[in-house]
Amino acid sequence: MADADDNNITMNKNEVVRKINDFLVDEFEVDEGDISPNANLKETLDLDSLDYVDLVAVIENHFGFKVQNEDFRNINTFQDFYDYIINKVNAN
Repeated sequence: MADADDNNITMNKNEVVRKINDFLVDEFEVDEGDISPNANLKETLDLDSLDYVDLVAVIENHFGFKVQNEDFRNINTFQDFYDYIINKVNAN
């Protein structure tokens, strides 16, 4: 069983998803109603190469880990994106 300190360090999935959705709405001006787990991340956010740079900077700023370019190769949907960040946050 985890102690109280572990619970403070580890964000639960709902907190991570809420934080991600909040910064996507704020930083990328996407309608929150367009964000769903199975939606295509790139198409929904209308990302170009410069937007990816911004997205990486926002992730690193909000979640405190370094993003590698190759990490995005297998991210297609919002659920892929959520899972990637949840795994990285909870691994640190």
